[in-house]
Amino acid sequence: MSHLFESGWRRSASWLTLSVGLLAGCATPAVAPEAEGPDPVTVAAVEEPLVDAESIAVEPIAVEPEIVTPSPEAEIPAGVAPGTLVTRHGDEIMVAGQLFRTGTPVVLWVDEGGYDGYRVERRFSSASRADWTSSVEDNPALESPNRYGMRGAVLTATERERVRGGGWDLATLQRVVDQFVLHYDVSGTSARCFERLHDQRGLSIHFMLDVDGTIYQTIDLKERAWHATFANSRSIGIEIANIGAYPPARANPLEEWYARDETGRTALTIPKAAYPESVRAAEFSGRPIRDDLQCGSINGDEFYQYDFTHEQYAALIKLTATLCTVFPNLACDYPRDAEGQLRTDTLSREEWKAFQGVLGHFHLQTNKVDPGPAMQWDRVIGGARALLPEAAID
Repeated sequence: MSHLFESGWRRSASWLTLSVGLLAGCATPAVAPEAEGPDPVTVAAVEEPLVDAESIAVEPIAVEPEIVTPSPEAEIPAGVAPGTLVTRHGDEIMVAGQLFRTGTPVVLWVDEGGYDGYRVERRFSSASRADWTSSVEDNPALESPNRYGMRGAVLTATERERVRGGGWDLATLQRVVDQFVLHYDVSGTSARCFERLHDQRGLSIHFMLDVDGTIYQTIDLKERAWHATFANSRSIGIEIANIGAYPPARANPLEEWYARDETGRTALTIPKAAYPESVRAAEFSGRPIRDDLQCGSINGDEFYQYDFTHEQYAALIKLTATLCTVFPNLACDYPRDAEGQLRTDTLSREEWKAFQGVLGHFHLQTNKVDPGPAMQWDRVIGGARALLPEAAID
């Protein structure tokens, strides 16, 4: 990874079976998180993007990340006809009940084809066995019909009492959320990921990013998703569809998912068990953005992984820019070492408490590898920073 400008933002696994691989990629059951430290963390001025915008291979967007929020004193305009349809654009995310545009396709849990993290029922079982009683009979590992909780660890007692019944306001959420955690799903598609998280493990995630670049939001960002143990109360999580990273000389599913096509390039081949028909893009023919198998070190161990798709990077860049715009305490940067390079080890608890920004699951837990060595952090952060309003990087 090339050296990045030191004037940038400053904010003080092995594979045995596919099920074991999932534990290394997706979330483990949540534990009670720690409260935020009392001292605020400030951000130094940013003079320029981390990388030149011209070097970032992303498609032009017609809509930049946009915040449109109703005023608390807003009045209903006169002459509005009852039953008037409110126009949606198909790129909105939901934050404390308010819609924010991203410039990239988003499917909400309330939309056709969406994945609903609020549902008690299982999504991928037969309808006759989807209810909670039948689900527990079929899968005793399920402990609660709720797959999410309240961001209580970062709230005062008064705030907890106010929001526990649904009384979240945007300003409070903007104050307490300051981390965006990147996961790969070790499932390969968002449909298979939701089946594993929701139906099988009783967990949740705010966003899923499918191989075709479609973003699925499963719950409002006001909710505490169960995806990153102690970091859940202050973070937003995303599961990026990718079968994962594996150490050398170990059995892995990479050959089942990737193969050279007639042009000599690496193509993505989705097995039937991962619901290839669930990918929304018609006739989608995906491939990793780099053809070769990528190798890198996480916490001192070597792992191999195929890169994410072009469509995933383009969508992740826009979502990251949106989140860093909506949440003023979420810095558009990743954890760095003394030389300004990406840290590839787990942060200490004190470092985690001080950090505000975008980070990987492995930055939180030593037994995690995601999003893996193939993730191009500079592509994501540099691309997102190029989309941010100037006020956000001054």
